[in-house]
Amino acid sequence: MQKLIVTALFSMNLVFVPLIKAENIILRSDAPDSHAVIKGDTLWSISSRFLKDPWRWPEIWNMNRDEVKNPHKIYPGDTIVLEKLREGARLRLADHKDGLRTVKLSPRIRVEDDNNLPIASISRAVIEPFLSQPLVIEKEGLANAPYILGSSDNRVVLSTGNTVYVLGLPKDHGRAWQIFRPGKPLLDPDNNKEILGYEAVYLGNVTVDTFAETSTVRITRSKEEILKGDRLVVAPDIMFDNYVPHAPNFSVSGRIISVYGGVNEIGKDAIITLNRGAEDGLEMGHVLAVYRRSQARSLKGDMVELPEERTGLVFVFRVFDKISYGLVVQSTHSMKLLDAVKTP
Repeated sequence: MQKLIVTALFSMNLVFVPLIKAENIILRSDAPDSHAVIKGDTLWSISSRFLKDPWRWPEIWNMNRDEVKNPHKIYPGDTIVLEKLREGARLRLADHKDGLRTVKLSPRIRVEDDNNLPIASISRAVIEPFLSQPLVIEKEGLANAPYILGSSDNRVVLSTGNTVYVLGLPKDHGRAWQIFRPGKPLLDPDNNKEILGYEAVYLGNVTVDTFAETSTVRITRSKEEILKGDRLVVAPDIMFDNYVPHAPNFSVSGRIISVYGGVNEIGKDAIITLNRGAEDGLEMGHVLAVYRRSQARSLKGDMVELPEERTGLVFVFRVFDKISYGLVVQSTHSMKLLDAVKTP
């Protein structure tokens, strides 16, 4: 299917691309000479083909900090070329004329095929469900929210397709709502176990059939069992800020305090919660390194702290005041709760 979209393409000349120098940006020893972008590629996956530190992609394209947030769009069908020179190396987009592509400011209407959309920073499929859910709530954040009274046949467990009744549902917030249940408190291990917020457990979606003092709704999706008393929150629009991966330009030191799904061993594509957020300067697109904290028993029988060992990388994709959510994009060893996250 095709659609008309209005786009304003901003001027970016890629002729002046900085060289990759060994002292600051390290090229992979097995980097290819070129890469043809295909559907499903992400900026992270492409960067990983060429660079040891994939989050340093923006530096190669000579982007400033503001441009990092709104990167030049790269499409399937583009070819990225690696030029190896005597004094270093550089990456560029291939062009039919001179091997470089210059995009001029020229707002216009273009026809864009759904199968030829610009590539994303990271996979949308993995994190999109987490972009449309509150995830973190205040202590009594759901106390006054509309709640499920039950069904006409007095079912104990409710699920997809069931019609249920809700008390306290306002008429001016639309018909699409989500179902939540208050979850565990999120504690800061670095600050006397301060409560940073409470996880909201997402249970499913409903659509309102009839607004009334006791409203009638239909469950359209059930991720977990739904019970009498579970709360409703208006469904927000899905947001996807396609930020290019980049390291913070300041020192970050935090910890992994929770992992989605309740497991202890954490690996690639896991969704983790960090005890650092917007108040600490974190923003969407930041990449942090994970370090394992471990101990060993000495011959005297006492426990000795071992040097931290880097075990992977995390891409921060959603930020609250005191908490952030990240996707594990690289894992060399298993990670655990309370492992450290730092500026790479």
